Amino acid sequence: MPAQVLIVDDERNIQVMLALALKGEHHAVETASGGREALEKIAALPVDLVLMDVRMPDLDGLAVLRQARETRPDLPVIIMSGHGTFDTVREAFKLGAIDFLEKPVEKEKLVVAVRNALTRRSLELENAELRREVGAGGEMLGSGPAMRRLRELVRRAAPSEGRVLITGENGTGKELLARAIHEGSRHAAGPFVKLNCAAVPAELIESELFGHERGAFTGAVAARKGKFELADGGTLFLDEVGDMPPAMQAKVLRVLQEGEFERVGGTATLQVVVRVVAATNKDLPAEVAAGRFREDLYYRLNVVPIHAPPLRERKEDLAELAARFLAEACVRDGRRPMTLSREALLALQAHDYPGNVRELRNLVERIAILADGPDLTADDVAAALPGTRRPRTDRWKAGRGFHDLVEEAEREIILGALAAQAENISETARVLGLERSHLYKKMKALGLRRGEE
Repeated sequence: MPAQVLIVDDERNIQVMLALALKGEHHAVETASGGREALEKIAALPVDLVLMDVRMPDLDGLAVLRQARETRPDLPVIIMSGHGTFDTVREAFKLGAIDFLEKPVEKEKLVVAVRNALTRRSLELENAELRREVGAGGEMLGSGPAMRRLRELVRRAAPSEGRVLITGENGTGKELLARAIHEGSRHAAGPFVKLNCAAVPAELIESELFGHERGAFTGAVAARKGKFELADGGTLFLDEVGDMPPAMQAKVLRVLQEGEFERVGGTATLQVVVRVVAATNKDLPAEVAAGRFREDLYYRLNVVPIHAPPLRERKEDLAELAARFLAEACVRDGRRPMTLSREALLALQAHDYPGNVRELRNLVERIAILADGPDLTADDVAAALPGTRRPRTDRWKAGRGFHDLVEEAEREIILGALAAQAENISETARVLGLERSHLYKKMKALGLRRGEE
């Protein structure tokens, strides 16, 4: 992940040496020769990371760190010193430094420290963005019975240490459920790290999960932490766990059982404390029966099962979801507020949503972009979703009871079928899917005769 790194050191040769090493990793580099210059550049430039010496003539590194944290609390700072005492290091960490490098700095240690710091910053920014999303509409929307049951399950499961297996179709919000479980757990202050098991090539998934040491394989130019290490003290979300290769399932099982593992190419045993939440759109018991998923791993993951219902099974929530997604789309695209008419909502209700909530969100955004607004109609829905069944509202007539309206509709259907079948009662009964005797009785009840216009 290329980044802009600020090197702060009063020795020019050290600036040059560190800059060469970082440029070799494709980072952009800025330098400062003292503390005051460093503060000016932190304020003026989009700095992603600071490498800073402790001892400088005008303003020492700890003072710079203290002031920088007031304006950029999210800025990662790595302290360097050739005279690092325990008290100095401790004070630096108390002020917010995330790592310490002893001078002279070895290139390998520098590269690893910078990579770890940027990974941590990326995760923190991602978590902050996700918290903003949750506060602006990413929460578990819906007030129907299905969502009430789901919220209660999450409320009970989150504070426990039990592993959770979330099942459901694509687009039903399985990751959202996993995040809700994390936010409600005792690991909420720790990181939320996710891995899509279906998106990682089989030959790389071990390194993604457990990390690797330098030289473990071609291209491993430096040691790298895996998802289990990055999630230490937090939650690891294994999405699409049903697609995990069989060989890797055994290694994950060992971590779940013993809480320890080795990096690829390493010999040191690492221990972590991680809450694992898994999700899949597959039928794992069927996968177990077919020999594609380990039965013991399934039972380890499936301590607390939670099923995310498809949207077609909770259509009562569609109006609330659509209204929220429409408001978000208008704000995001800088459009004036829009509203969905009753007919537009009925048209949305008529769709089956094989892509579930994700499909509804995308559809509503498309409607907002294509429609003139501000009051959206069924025609706006049809324009955004060709093939949408527009509900008929002309059947209802004021002053007519339901029974009379149904009789009128039946009369029109039978007369139309009779005309199409040239008044042939047997053929009319066949095309309508009725017994001939039943059709006769229905016609008699409606006062119909063959040939009636």
